Amino acid sequence: MADSKNLTGVRVMVIDDSNTIRRSAEIFLMQAGCQVILAENGFDALAKIADHQPDLIFVDIMMPRLDGYQTCALIKKSGRHGATPVIMLSSKDSLFDRARGRMVGSDEYLTKPFTKESLLKAVETHLAQKNAA
Repeated sequence: MADSKNLTGVRVMVIDDSNTIRRSAEIFLMQAGCQVILAENGFDALAKIADHQPDLIFVDIMMPRLDGYQTCALIKKSGRHGATPVIMLSSKDSLFDRARGRMVGSDEYLTKPFTKESLLKAVETHLAQKNAA
């Protein structure tokens, strides 16, 4: 992705209970210059969001205890972080799953396995929208 905008310093949180997915996303994002914050579940993420103030959040849907829909809803209801773009990650790609993601406030829905290009494109798109607002 040679025409990729410079993402240096952009803080991106990746919430996923799969170590493989977290590591893949971390590598792709760090290669683009992002600062990456990792969380393995919704509770872990909610504790870290206040400390790290991410510019964008990727959240897996299928997680134990607090799933991605619940995590997204809590982030979006938060006064401080309600405007932070949240992108759902899922291996399920049904219309119902996408609609449910929209209902809790997600900004986009990315299907796993994702590519480096799709991950970085999502970051660029949502940061441009956030900065234009």
